[in-house]
Amino acid sequence: MVSNKRASFDFELIEKIEAGAALLGTEVKALRNGLGKLEGSHIIVRGDEAFLVGASIPAFQKANAPKDYDPERPRKLLLSQKEIKHLREKSEAQGLTVVGIKWYNKGKSLKIEIAVARGKKKADKRQSIKERDTKRDIERELKQKF
Repeated sequence: MVSNKRASFDFELIEKIEAGAALLGTEVKALRNGLGKLEGSHIIVRGDEAFLVGASIPAFQKANAPKDYDPERPRKLLLSQKEIKHLREKSEAQGLTVVGIKWYNKGKSLKIEIAVARGKKKADKRQSIKERDTKRDIERELKQKF
């Protein structure tokens, strides 16, 4: 499906939550075909509702889309009041944000995985790159030996 590959690089993912979203039919078809972008998206809580902001989902067929269709519109997340309260508390905590990780199918439903995250410093990002490179080198060596 559609995933935010930079999220695990830019953020330290603390806690993951599954949510539904209020989408149009053309958006569901587009996401099931792998169209859309979660990079730069985040979740905001207004009142008793949570919204996904900054995600881009183009219309599946531009000719059949509504004339006033906005691919970057805020999308309401379907969460319980308890989960929304929890997200509000986490997002108001200093240094924490809530980001979208990936869209995926669960049965007939389309779900979004969101995570409470803390931004990484430049040194932390360098450490992630170093760990990834050493892991790749080890796997390469093992592959050559066996």
